[in-house]
Amino acid sequence: MRLSPDEIIFWQYGFIKLNATISITWVLMIVMGVGSKFITRRISCDMHVSRWQNLLEVVVISIKKQIEDVGLSQSERYMGFLGTLFLFLFTANICTILPFYEPPTSSLSTTAALAICVFVSVPFFGILKQGLCGYLQSYLRPTFIMLPFHVISEFTRTVALAVRLFGNMMSGVMIVAILLTITPFFFPIFMSLLGLLIGTVQAYIFSVLATVFIAAATRGGGE
Repeated sequence: MRLSPDEIIFWQYGFIKLNATISITWVLMIVMGVGSKFITRRISCDMHVSRWQNLLEVVVISIKKQIEDVGLSQSERYMGFLGTLFLFLFTANICTILPFYEPPTSSLSTTAALAICVFVSVPFFGILKQGLCGYLQSYLRPTFIMLPFHVISEFTRTVALAVRLFGNMMSGVMIVAILLTITPFFFPIFMSLLGLLIGTVQAYIFSVLATVFIAAATRGGGE
């Protein structure tokens, strides 16, 4: 039984490896890129729009509203990063209904990379909103004694994000794999459906936590 798609190696040259995690991740990115280009190729401002545009507008408006509900004004500034983050996680997890597919989010390397993206985006948006001096001053609030604790929290929450997503996704894959070996086929189907729900919830939680961290970093001293 495989614990991670990292164990499936397609090509290797020395220490350089091309495994299933990298391959599936790139395939998902290409499919999402081509799909977004296909969906947005005929965007119209008329009263009558296509079903694809209706679906696209519902998704965009929902993500925008969620960002604003968390507390981020000017949600368009964060839409590109947070929207892409959620859609990638959602797509990666929802594709578990496909045969022989293993979600890259069940690999610690993928979840660590996603958490690092959030780790980098927090100071980036914080500096963009408050300026370098204003953002650095936030580490000294309410007193300079809190500086080491703020620094430690930056790293610990990144680790927590990665481990949370990795643990939940890997456990779901493991449960289905175990049930397939000891029970009839029809029972794991229900577990797979439950896995889809868990994957969607995890994509939502990860994205909301990223939004909360960015909102905290962009919040001024008087807010």
